[in-house]
Amino acid sequence: MRRSVVRAVIVVAAVAAAVILFVVFGGLGGTDETASEAGDAGPQTTQPDSTPTEPANTVTEVAEPEQPAPQVKRIQVRDGAPMGGVARLEYERGERIRFAVFSDTADEVHVHGFDLAKDVAANGSVRFDFRADIEGVYEVELEGAHVQIAELRIEP
Repeated sequence: MRRSVVRAVIVVAAVAAAVILFVVFGGLGGTDETASEAGDAGPQTTQPDSTPTEPANTVTEVAEPEQPAPQVKRIQVRDGAPMGGVARLEYERGERIRFAVFSDTADEVHVHGFDLAKDVAANGSVRFDFRADIEGVYEVELEGAHVQIAELRIEP
């Protein structure tokens, strides 16, 4: 009795696989409508047509190529001042603004104009990631020390 159940399961699985293959490959009666460019009148083979067809007036959406993620700009603060001077962060409107502040002193990093602020611990870092949606020139500063560490410039 057990062997007959196993055989029945195998037969059902084989039939299901055959039906799935039949559906996937579109049946057996396809014709090959492509002829060789050289005009060869040799024997023609039949293959299922696996190319999807679209109505003549369908608009196909073309995906725009992905742009690489913008780099995270680094601002290093040592002894309460930006190393190398005030960093210049320049973007076009709509771009992602990404920068990180590494500081040896604790303070609040404030992005003026966007009213974004994050606390940075001594010998710690904070990251900013936001869209450049307003044009202008803005200061990024250590709020408690009143020290400008970057100039954020967003142009049209």
